[in-house]
Amino acid sequence: MKMMHTHQAQSINVKGELITFDYPQLMGIVNVTPDSFFDGGQHTTITQALLKASQLLNDGANILDIGAYSSRPGAPLISSQEEMDRALPVIEAIHHAFPNAILSIDTFRADVAAASIQAGASIVNDVSGGTIDQQMFTTVARLQVPYILMHMRGLPENMQEFTVYEDIVTDVATFLGNKISELRALGVKDIILDPGFGFAKNTTQNYELLHRIDELHYFGLPILGGLSRKSMIYKKLGLQAHDALNGTTALNTILLSKGVQILRVHDVKEAKQIVDLLFN
Repeated sequence: MKMMHTHQAQSINVKGELITFDYPQLMGIVNVTPDSFFDGGQHTTITQALLKASQLLNDGANILDIGAYSSRPGAPLISSQEEMDRALPVIEAIHHAFPNAILSIDTFRADVAAASIQAGASIVNDVSGGTIDQQMFTTVARLQVPYILMHMRGLPENMQEFTVYEDIVTDVATFLGNKISELRALGVKDIILDPGFGFAKNTTQNYELLHRIDELHYFGLPILGGLSRKSMIYKKLGLQAHDALNGTTALNTILLSKGVQILRVHDVKEAKQIVDLLFN
């Protein structure tokens, strides 16, 4: 008898294959940035990125999320061309080495998203929820690929200036609902929701969102929880990001208990252990 179960949600179509959410999915992070908050600079060469991808897949990742632009608070702006120069060779190499792997591109730029899909990615993960690049929604509609819709305010370099809410969960849900309507009107069929832990939210708001994330099941769409090693964990514990694995595991367990369907993590092996313990 299963101890836990994910909440029923709409399946998504990835390259003609349906992903269902009867069982939690794990998204492993491949950062090819020099300045990400946890592992910046560790996977900037193709060889390093391939080794990381292989490790994550062997550890049980269902999806690899490739990011070439650090979205940590205060991150500096880089050009679209620089982002593509970092991301595209890695996507092409991973796609060639692991042709059956599902790759996601973590970007808020429509041109980067389109080029990445052409290079071998099959999901667009937009931390801005379409608020930064006005061409993102029409681009995703044209590409007909799954879209991860995340809540954020402002830009990565100033988002922590926009943390005033009447009710954090209601306000996030209202934002997501409005964006879902826009996407549906354009013909986007496959949408995943991400409440955006740490993005234009303070620690108290992050924990309120964590404990009420199940309210977002109202939309009937899969929910992604991404709080791996974030400051809401390590700052609260008085630690650094590299010491935040235990806290990450604890909070990921809460996400799973709330029916969240996808965990986005740096540490796939440990996340898989949670899933195996609670769902098998």
